[in-house]
Amino acid sequence: MLKSINKTLLGAALIAGSLASHAYADTTINALFMAQAAYSEADVRAMTDAFTKANPDIKVNLEFVPYEGLHDKTVLAQGSGGGYDVVLFDVIWPAEYATNKVLVDVSSRITDDMKKNVLPGAWTTVQYDGKYYGMPWILDTKYLFYNKEILEKAGIKEPPKTWDELTAQAKTIKDKGLLPTPIAWSWSQAEAAICDYTTLVSAYKGDFLKDGKPAFQSGGGLDALKYMVSSYASGLTNPNSKEFLEEDVRKVFENGDAAFALNWTYMYNMANDPKDSKVAGKVGVVPAPGVAGKSDASAVNGSMGLGVTTASKHPDEAWKYISFMTSQATQNQYAKLSLPIWASSYDDPSVTKDQEELIKAAKISLAAMYPRPTTPKYQELSTALQQAIQESLLGQSSPEDALKSAADNSGL
Repeated sequence: MLKSINKTLLGAALIAGSLASHAYADTTINALFMAQAAYSEADVRAMTDAFTKANPDIKVNLEFVPYEGLHDKTVLAQGSGGGYDVVLFDVIWPAEYATNKVLVDVSSRITDDMKKNVLPGAWTTVQYDGKYYGMPWILDTKYLFYNKEILEKAGIKEPPKTWDELTAQAKTIKDKGLLPTPIAWSWSQAEAAICDYTTLVSAYKGDFLKDGKPAFQSGGGLDALKYMVSSYASGLTNPNSKEFLEEDVRKVFENGDAAFALNWTYMYNMANDPKDSKVAGKVGVVPAPGVAGKSDASAVNGSMGLGVTTASKHPDEAWKYISFMTSQATQNQYAKLSLPIWASSYDDPSVTKDQEELIKAAKISLAAMYPRPTTPKYQELSTALQQAIQESLLGQSSPEDALKSAADNSGL
């Protein structure tokens, strides 16, 4: 009799154990992130660990790829059957992703509180045609970083407020023998160059498109490319800039080999880390300059969002994960390499501590963010512009001819 009771109890315990383990491991979602700029891989893993601890019934498989592989990996996975549930996407992709049904329209999940408390500019990252295709996550633009010690040695009292002042200050630094090539840019034939170009287009008050047609081949768009070519030809810009991506720029700046560099938010705290940087404690940051008579500052919208793919079999769990990752509590905790999307975070001492200079610049730059063109054919347009920039820098084509050719090849 006792044996029989024990067997029954044992059987019940095994069933209960089996049910419990099933309840705590019944959903796995796959998430795709990038392995550069903004939040570090370690940050994303730590955030995800906190999520799975709070939601033990959801397991998250993380995959990291370079930014350059993010778009194609997302699109190709859609038809593979497996695919991703959550993907990181750039501000330039919602038009294409919405048109080709890559991302789910999540407008019904965006609450009034979210709309009220997230910075208005952040929403442009995830919107297309009046609908929301995710939550903004990385709120980012390019800032002008400068080496305080080098400027001081050159007798320069304040960082430049205009692009012409930047050229003049770089020339002073070069003429005094402090650095042979004081400026570093991300001008590789990649999206990085388009971000630098857009920053300058915003300074010169140019237009990418008018009535859906290319307009960058004249006015501010042409002025922006002429400035790039002039800076490159002057010898003030590091000649390797034409092959640099943002990480290359960071390394050159951290090594003390650039007085000025245009880069994303994440460089501020990385360049100030004495473990990896020779310029820690000497890093200055201000909004990217403007153009006299046209603008006080310039900025590109380099923000990114998290969305649920149409291939996802677990959209509710995917959204739960996105909501956690984009929450104010999570973002405030990891605000050193990427700044929060939440307006009130910018007055929170836990966010501003030790990066007051960055926050001061951010308040100006984030309000001045200029969008790259919103079009389902963005990839073709970007590729054509990348080629135009490269040809102009190499002297293979004049800025006028290169941009005219880009307009002809843009697919618009």
